[in-house]
Amino acid sequence: MTTTADLQTVLSRCGIDLPRYSGHDISVHSPIDGAEIARLAALPVAQMPQVIDRATQAFEQWRLVPAPVRGELVRLWGEELRRAKADIGHVISCEVGKIVQEGLGEVQEGVDICEFAVGLSRQLHGKTIVSERPGHRIMEQYHPLGPVAIITAFNFPSAVFAWNAAIALVCGNPVIFKPSEKAALSGLATFKALERAIEQFGNRAPAGLAQIVLGTSDVAEALVDSPQIALVSATGSTPMGRTVGPKLAARFGKRILELGGNNAMVVTPAADLDLAVRAIVFSAVGTAGQRCTTLRRLIVHRDIKQALLDKLLPAYRSLRIGDPLQAGTLVGPLIDKASFDAMQHSIEQAQQQGGQLLAGGQRQLEQSFPHGFYVAPAIVDMPAQTAIVQHETFAPLLYVLSYDELAQAIALNNDVPQGLSSCIFSNDLREVETFLGAAGSDCGMANVNIGPSGAEIGGAFGGEKETGGDRESGSDAWKQYMRRTTNTINYSRELPLAQGIQFE
Repeated sequence: MTTTADLQTVLSRCGIDLPRYSGHDISVHSPIDGAEIARLAALPVAQMPQVIDRATQAFEQWRLVPAPVRGELVRLWGEELRRAKADIGHVISCEVGKIVQEGLGEVQEGVDICEFAVGLSRQLHGKTIVSERPGHRIMEQYHPLGPVAIITAFNFPSAVFAWNAAIALVCGNPVIFKPSEKAALSGLATFKALERAIEQFGNRAPAGLAQIVLGTSDVAEALVDSPQIALVSATGSTPMGRTVGPKLAARFGKRILELGGNNAMVVTPAADLDLAVRAIVFSAVGTAGQRCTTLRRLIVHRDIKQALLDKLLPAYRSLRIGDPLQAGTLVGPLIDKASFDAMQHSIEQAQQQGGQLLAGGQRQLEQSFPHGFYVAPAIVDMPAQTAIVQHETFAPLLYVLSYDELAQAIALNNDVPQGLSSCIFSNDLREVETFLGAAGSDCGMANVNIGPSGAEIGGAFGGEKETGGDRESGSDAWKQYMRRTTNTINYSRELPLAQGIQFE
């Protein structure tokens, strides 16, 4: 376990002068042992108009910088993240409780999205469209949108900021970053890497291009409510989205909402069970079940259910639970007591609704870490998809359901309010294509022979229904960060009207 003094040394290497941010508003605790590792000052909400004004002024200049030049800034940021990868990853492990490999992997996502965004900076292209009128041409262009607010959750305090900021910056937009109060140090460490890149980039970057605001919900509300903020990207719970979404709609602001997930895996008789078990374990217990893409529902054909459980239960019993900074640990702590209590409540509800606890659920290492909340990942066999199964519990709690026909499995996959990620394990082409087709999974992401978590940055990330319906990261998600314009150009000496209208 790293001492507070050790952590402060790492924070210093990340460029964080902790006394500068000290205050009495935000208490940051390490889930490893529950110890307070920082006490930070929150930005007074009265100062938010100045922050937003600076971003608005920066936009006036940044939008005129050629996109490939903007890409150079993001390239520099990627290099800074690569250099600081070990230190930022360490901060994430201390503050969020991720094991070392997952902390490093999160920073690598930032490196990867910067590389993606650099290439994207030369590909922000529109279309040329054939006109029905002679001597005319139609084209589409994408222009910078305006200041972008990025509001993140505790579980991915570095990567989600990078996903959004790298794309927003190459698209010509300033960014304002509001990290979770539970992971403010990880956010700061990632932001400091961007600050160093901006310093290297020189005076081509206007003042106010990238800003970070530490605070509570009132600071986030100021960003959501401001008509000067062109786009709000907010990651969190579905209840948070129910608050943010209507506020943005009321002012016709653009939004990217990444909300709840209740992700399922369908395992068919044609599956490679050994491969499925490996995917189940990582997807269900990685980050202690605190990923939005965590596997929460296992839908198994009745004929192979016992064979799969015979392989899965020993794998669960062998999981190494402990200090995430120690080599060999696979499952770290939950973020706090509230998360542990929520998991216990869900297990109780599942049992009351006919479920049988097959493994885990008990608190671990209480004597060693009386203020850290470690838990054995749980498996509950359910007779049906009851109310508690349809509810997302942000913890390592896996429900097992049975099916007889593939159509029934797909119906179970889809019969939840959330629609983020899903997957099927099968070597039957017909089953796979049915799951991926129009009558298959209704999720934003549907995978084959790989779990629902661990998405690469090249694809668009996001889901349907109560997950929000928006996309970020790769593919063409960049279009959400830009203003689209259709242009009709008449290069003839005539003025024909569309649809053959005569107006003479």
